[in-house]
Amino acid sequence: MKYTTIVFDCDGTLLDTSTDLYNSVNYVLRKHNFPERSMAEVKAKLGNAVAYLMRHCLPSTVADSDLESYIDEFKAYYGEHLKDTTAPYDGILDMLDLLREKGYKIAIVSNKIQEGVTPLNKEYFGDRLPVAIGERPGLQRKPAPDMVLQALKELNSTPEESIYIGDSEVDVATAENSGLLCIGVTWGFREESLLHELGVKHIARKAEDIITIIEELNK
Repeated sequence: MKYTTIVFDCDGTLLDTSTDLYNSVNYVLRKHNFPERSMAEVKAKLGNAVAYLMRHCLPSTVADSDLESYIDEFKAYYGEHLKDTTAPYDGILDMLDLLREKGYKIAIVSNKIQEGVTPLNKEYFGDRLPVAIGERPGLQRKPAPDMVLQALKELNSTPEESIYIGDSEVDVATAENSGLLCIGVTWGFREESLLHELGVKHIARKAEDIITIIEELNK
């Protein structure tokens, strides 16, 4: 069976959201006179949704019972600044256009809430990605398979004919849990060495590599 369907992670794979996320985390930390985090520290905690990000960026002295208020502050600030510096990585739009021209079905699956995924998808990708799945009631976040399987349902595709593309350990686990072949990308929030450690066999170092790898797999 040939691969017909490509499911993409969003942050760190299609969109470089790191600076806006970094600024939003440190806004909350500054507001409460907590030590700020470096870009490397913030990037290392991205990919597991906001609660994980804030729990690991806030001081350990902050009680779990107080976490929700800090998350709300992050969401409010990020909601107003999520497009300050965010942009697609180099070559992404051309790569998506070429996949569509070649007849592949494509989707985004993100741990952002659905209310964030939908406008970001429209803003940066237009109609390139007709299916964009975010966190919503009834779907467990990645690395659970729920979001990927929902995307495949909407695309009328099966795991056997689908590929999952992402940049982090969360994405590798998501692909495995969903029964999809994984392509790892090196321009996102993690180092290439991590992908090798996780056993990822197919690695893209620039956007056009994605096309090359898929076409090779379909020979």
